[in-house]
Amino acid sequence: MFVAGALAGEQVRYMRRKSRRKFDEAELLEIIEASPDRIEARCEAFGRCGGCALQHVSVEQQRAIKFQTLRDNLARIGNVEPGRWLDALTGPDWNYRRRARLGVKDVAAKGRVLVGFRERHAPFITDMHRCEVLAQPIDGLIDVLSELIGKLSIRARLPQIEVAIAENAVALVFRVLDAPNDEDRNAFRQFADQHDVRVYLQPGGLDSIELLHPSEAPEPLNYTLPDFDVRIEFEPVDFVQVNSDINRRLVAAAIELLAPEAQDRVLDLYCGIGNFSLPLARHAVAVLGIEGDKNLVRRAAANATANRLAHAEFRCADLAAIDGTESWLRESWDRLLLDPARSGAAEIVQHIDKIGPQRIVYVSCHPGTLARDAGALVNDAGYRLEAAGIIDMFPHTAHVESIAVFSK
Repeated sequence: MFVAGALAGEQVRYMRRKSRRKFDEAELLEIIEASPDRIEARCEAFGRCGGCALQHVSVEQQRAIKFQTLRDNLARIGNVEPGRWLDALTGPDWNYRRRARLGVKDVAAKGRVLVGFRERHAPFITDMHRCEVLAQPIDGLIDVLSELIGKLSIRARLPQIEVAIAENAVALVFRVLDAPNDEDRNAFRQFADQHDVRVYLQPGGLDSIELLHPSEAPEPLNYTLPDFDVRIEFEPVDFVQVNSDINRRLVAAAIELLAPEAQDRVLDLYCGIGNFSLPLARHAVAVLGIEGDKNLVRRAAANATANRLAHAEFRCADLAAIDGTESWLRESWDRLLLDPARSGAAEIVQHIDKIGPQRIVYVSCHPGTLARDAGALVNDAGYRLEAAGIIDMFPHTAHVESIAVFSK
């Protein structure tokens, strides 16, 4: 029985919420005997909001829990243990989240529009007034967004807001199921001016996104990696790492662990807009980034040109559907960087003998699939798990990001 919100050693009263084949999930109702690790949550909505799960635990204990999760997964699923454990990559505990998707719901019973994350145990929008993990200034604009949408003619036809906070601007993408009228558009513009944000409307798919205000953005959204003299531009719905401070530390750590030399050829799979590829190109003679989203590939190539990194190239390919005949698999690669989605990199690991890198750095957002792939690399492909550690990308959540280093 997994009781969300309960800590090891506590006596609690709970309600069973879900029954599964091997375990049940439950909601915490009452703490009868508390753990000494329990602290007071900072956020008023904690316990109801599904955005955070661990605010009732000290940050140090949160990291200990995540470390143990990684260690258990590597041992139990992969039957591997690293030669050494890396120090956790840590950063700010609050106001760290620069990307988010906020739900919106016009709730007649409450007499207002709710804006926020989904509730923990129900498919409703949490009744909240601020968010302690969202980056500024959005952390304090929950009520203001509620008031804005409440004045619109389409208040019941606006289901979500995408938040993207760059170093040079704040962007909000409003998903609109019906077209806003002129008064609605003026309200959006006034809001944008008052709070110094860019407002986009999305009436359909991702290709329908249009900038409403300002009419022309002065420059694309961007973030920098100062250690590598790299500036990366992105669109408001592009994937970027949620935590900018951790991302800078992560990129530096990954490149240090991968240890590319001046004449090395480096393959960066699941490369996105070039977050690792472009810094790697400062150290290697050639870098090839491969990504399944053609829009991200175009963005990565444009970023390479803007940063004058002609030896960083990018291609589009579905890395979950490779069959071993791809031309880039038959090329010679000295180093490999992997940063897959939650499903992991099983298809790449199956063809690792064709890639043949002497060294691999694997950045993971799911310890279970990392452990699975680590087991295959170590027990089947002849690699050694040199080191592993956690990345505290999402403080106060149960999300475990990690990094692992393999050598031939």
